[in-house]
Amino acid sequence: MQIAIDDPRRPDVLALLTEHLSDMYATSPAESVHALDPDALAVPTITFWTARDGETLLGCVALQRLDDDHVELKSMRTATAARRRGVAGRLLDHVLAESRARGHARISLETGTEDYFAAARALYLTRGFTETGPFGSYVLDPHSVFLTREL
Repeated sequence: MQIAIDDPRRPDVLALLTEHLSDMYATSPAESVHALDPDALAVPTITFWTARDGETLLGCVALQRLDDDHVELKSMRTATAARRRGVAGRLLDHVLAESRARGHARISLETGTEDYFAAARALYLTRGFTETGPFGSYVLDPHSVFLTREL
């Protein structure tokens, strides 16, 4: 598995992100969906990576700079065919290492409270994330859980 910076507008990535956004809107109320579209993931304050096996897309993740010390994990998604192969864990470990290497002090994320997100929440907890309150521009929302980790 190779993890590298990539373009969120690449055709196979577009398909994965379209699936991601569809699932988010099918699972949570629209006002509680904070997933970004491909163009929003291509801005200078966001680094976007994909995991691949050769040319086969396995998953993606993004890191958004909030300020010099604080970054946000965004748009982590594993391709359906690649689930249960450790892709999400590898992507998360990569982003944590990259965040530390860049000198950030804290990484945070927002995810859903619905059962659909249980596996993701469990993964984050195994990597040392703890529940926190809203950060950045987020507000309290019964459909959101906010997690953070010091680096």
